[in-house]
Formats: sequence, C-alpha cells, structure tokens
Amino acid sequence: MDMLNIGEAAKASGVSAKMIRHYEAIGLLPHAQRSNGNYRIYGPQEVHNLRFIHRARSLGFPLGTIRELLALWRNRQRSSAQVKKLALAHVAALEAKILEMQEMAAALKHLARNCHGDGRPDCPILDGLADPFAEKGKARNGSPA
Repeated sequence: MDMLNIGEAAKASGVSAKMIRHYEAIGLLPHAQRSNGNYRIYGPQEVHNLRFIHRARSLGFPLGTIRELLALWRNRQRSSAQVKKLALAHVAALEAKILEMQEMAAALKHLARNCHGDGRPDCPILDGLADPFAEKGKARNGSPA
C-alpha cells in the first residue's frame, strides 16, 4: 500500500476525514506525516490504526477506553486480562443502558396507552412529560401511580 492522502485513508478505513483530524487533535492518533505540499499522508499502519478505532467505535467504546485499548494493542507485553476487563466493563455499561432504554420505552408505551389520540386537547403524554414525578412512577403526592 502506498502512502494515502486523508481522503483515501478515510475511504480505506471507514473513518471520515473530519474524524481523522479530530483523532489527531485529541492525541488518539499521532499527527500524520506531511507531503512536500504539506498534505497529510498515511501509511498502512496508520490505516490499520484507523480501522481499529472505527471497529471499537462501532461497538460503542468511548474514546477514553479506545485510547487504553490502542495502548494495549500496541503493547505486546500486555496481559489479555487487562483487555478482557475493559471489554466486560463496557458490556456492563451497555447492559445498563439497554435496561434504561427499556424502562424509557415502557414509560412511553404507558403514556401512549392512556392517550385517546383524538381531537380533544387533553393529552396524558404531555401531562406525563410535564410531571416531575411521572418518571419514577409516582403520583404528585408521592404515592404510587
């Protein structure tokens, strides 16, 4: 693979040119080499790193964790236990987010079931959104809804 400009590296890695610049700016990637015309150029290793980042982002890893994963990936003396610990922590975070989203969906379904959806102006959905106790499943007086 020859050296690629940023557009070619973006296409080869699946990471947009804008995000490549961002990853360089925040230090996730080292700054790219420059051509004689001062254009960014990328070799096979840089594209490989970008693909790694792209895959990690597609799995929802936050940038801080990706930074740790990149360091572990580059360190051949690493222990796989370190990598597994990061992966399982991310799984736990994803499962917590899934549970939270399921609870949100259930709350919205409940509000929608109680809405007549007709021409009347009263709307349990809007009332539920305006009620600070609704999210905890409690009536205004604090008793269960």
